[in-house]
Amino acid sequence: MGISSDNVTFLPPSKDQMNFCYNVSSCHSSFPEAMKKWNEFYQHVKSHSSSFDELLEYLWAAHVSSLKVARKIFQNRLKYYSKQEADFERSWALFVDYLAPPNFPTTLIRTYEFQKELPTRMLVSGDRAPFISDFSGFQNTVLFALNLLHKVHKYTGTLSLTLWKTLMKSTVARKLFLEILEFILHSFN
Repeated sequence: MGISSDNVTFLPPSKDQMNFCYNVSSCHSSFPEAMKKWNEFYQHVKSHSSSFDELLEYLWAAHVSSLKVARKIFQNRLKYYSKQEADFERSWALFVDYLAPPNFPTTLIRTYEFQKELPTRMLVSGDRAPFISDFSGFQNTVLFALNLLHKVHKYTGTLSLTLWKTLMKSTVARKLFLEILEFILHSFN
């Protein structure tokens, strides 16, 4: 736009103003790792020499870095939700950590297809996947799978994610996982 990035300032929300940054300099000082990752991503976008897979790798690194910051800052807010909703939020954030290593292609259509099978309302006490009557079978399955992933991760600690990241360094394994995920999505849609 021809102006310094610090000349652009976002207005603060009415509450929790200390949890956010409002210009590039304050974001760099408040969230240096996330800002570094986003800067790396945008530098690769500008370079025109990066492949789509390389861009996805940088995009996911930045996205996961931002979510890590948000989880830390807003973890205390989960107590205001039902246990089921809080568990879903934790499970979804964890699932994103597992989607990053295979560089899930976040095109508009893929993301829409993927997210339309998420819960259509807040989860409440009494909701138990896969037996939530006002959710589709696939929505119940997705919730059940997310809960299972969270339990496995909780039991194994970071070992399961570390192993997953190692496995996803293989181009063949990444491609196979993404094909399986696409097959599952299209089978239920």
